[in-house]
Amino acid sequence: MAAGRRVPLMVICLLLFSGSTSQPTTKQETGADRTRPEALALPSDDYHDNEDEVETVPTKTVPSNGGTSKRCEYNPCEEDQPTCFELSVINACLCPGSTSHLVAPEAPFLKTLTWNGSDVVLRWCAPHSFVKGYRVTVGGSERRRFGKERRGGGVGPVENVSEVCVLALNDAGESEGSCMMYRPDERSVALKAGLIGGTLGLLLLVSLAVLLWRRRQQRKRQNGIPTGGAA
Repeated sequence: MAAGRRVPLMVICLLLFSGSTSQPTTKQETGADRTRPEALALPSDDYHDNEDEVETVPTKTVPSNGGTSKRCEYNPCEEDQPTCFELSVINACLCPGSTSHLVAPEAPFLKTLTWNGSDVVLRWCAPHSFVKGYRVTVGGSERRRFGKERRGGGVGPVENVSEVCVLALNDAGESEGSCMMYRPDERSVALKAGLIGGTLGLLLLVSLAVLLWRRRQQRKRQNGIPTGGAA
């Protein structure tokens, strides 16, 4: 009887021992679930936001001429001066962007169009381009050409209302025209009339002087004739 009672007690102890050993296994599986890579991964929206922030970080640009930020003292409206490229090499300064000789130049800037005596005078500013010369047209027809160092010049008289344009030239072609309408004002008309009147007056005086000289010569010849010969 004592042996029969010991057997159930041993079975109960084994069952309790097996139950106590299985609980830590369940806890380890739960801990493993908490440490899965999927649980530590960031949401996709947060990842893209961080990536955008990295891409938009500004970067510093270093000038190609050794770090100087001084601009060249170049006036595109001034005549007979070195080009801005030459000044940048000599003075280590910065020039505005300029098109190359392989591209047709940009249009110059026509500043003024005035009348001086019997000459119409233009003043313009050079474009930021490689230029070999300038061409001036009046009414669509070429009137004069100027060198690359020039920023103005006369084109002769313009009698009627006309469009006057200046164009920049290089080996690749020519620019569009920078144009103004020229309208003869009252002052130019009055001066032109004065010049014509003065010329006519001078011709009249010369003609009168010639007539007086001929009449004097005729009187001298008449006074030189002898009396007997006259009878």
